[in-house]
Amino acid sequence: MASVIPIVFILAVVLGLIACGYLFVPKGPHQTTIRTAIMLTFASCYLMWMVTYMAQLHPLISKS
Repeated sequence: MASVIPIVFILAVVLGLIACGYLFVPKGPHQTTIRTAIMLTFASCYLMWMVTYMAQLHPLISKS
């Protein structure tokens, strides 16, 4: 059985990067757009990694 530790660790890293992206975007007229783009990018990358990782743990076609 695979461990949950990599999933939680990567999630914590991604949440930290999202928080940094939210806090350190410079003020300006496009601040909300830049924050949204950064947060969506990290969330999408995490979801893609999670789907790939879970697909390797539980493949649809298993060895017989």
